[in-house]
Amino acid sequence: MIRSTRRALLAVPLATPALAQNDTPNRPITLIVPWAPGGSTDIMARMLAEPLRAGLGQPIIIENRSGASGNIGSAAVARAAPDGATLLFGTMSTHVMNEALFRNMPFDGVADFTAIALLGFVLNTMVVHPSVPARNVAEFIAYARANPGKLSYASAGPGSTNHLCAAIFCRMAGLEIEHVPYRGGAPAVLDTVAGQTQLFFTAATQTLGHIEAGRLRLLAVTEARRSALLPGVPTVAETLPGFEMAVWYGAFGPKGLAPPLTARLNAEINRALMLPEVKQRMAGIGVEVANETPAEFSARLRADAATWSKAIRELGIAMTDA
Repeated sequence: MIRSTRRALLAVPLATPALAQNDTPNRPITLIVPWAPGGSTDIMARMLAEPLRAGLGQPIIIENRSGASGNIGSAAVARAAPDGATLLFGTMSTHVMNEALFRNMPFDGVADFTAIALLGFVLNTMVVHPSVPARNVAEFIAYARANPGKLSYASAGPGSTNHLCAAIFCRMAGLEIEHVPYRGGAPAVLDTVAGQTQLFFTAATQTLGHIEAGRLRLLAVTEARRSALLPGVPTVAETLPGFEMAVWYGAFGPKGLAPPLTARLNAEINRALMLPEVKQRMAGIGVEVANETPAEFSARLRADAATWSKAIRELGIAMTDA
């Protein structure tokens, strides 16, 4: 009996490392960003790399795999082993909208991933060229109704959040405004500044400098509630009830990530997001950091996928193959 007890006690240290491996990756972590370097998703990934390295005890390697509206990098994570060594910093568009926009998608944005953590919301703005005689959303709607077909709105391309945001706004307000798609957000905002287009819905990262210089006029933000970053600016929904476009970033792993590992990654990401220097820098580029459990983020993902799939079908927007 003594020998048996001794063997059980000796077995305890042997079991401890195996348990530890369940909630911590045991090799360097590749964090894939499905967009080119320099964007807000890439900036966030690079800001969090060091605190995550310190918390998880593994090197963090940032890898940008851009292309196909975020589908190339996201598909690489969907195919990876669910061991926590390959993660994704994705966006609402890659996991919620692309499924409804593209044919022959290489992954299911909900079913093929483990939702780890909500990273934050990018402040989304409604701006007009100063030549438009509107100081608020109600005045813009009245002006657009009085001038059907004479205004245009810019987007970063068909199916982009800019496009969907403006299309839904026009449908809800009963407006006839021409869509002018561009190859990216930069030329879209520049042509709005130049007055080639009159309306643009886009991230504050692209508009705040022009707003401060008087080249664009800020009418509203598109989230359901006013932003802590611009508390004096009304939401579109205050004039058009039910309107909302909340653009979020999220951390994902492949489907089948073990719950203890998911919980550990969530805790470390949330801890890093709450660091004062991280919150301050993200606020500087118009991003409000978030804090949700994996279950909360997973519920948000499923709900948004259903909402936007329905909205995209109703708008009749479709893309080519992914």
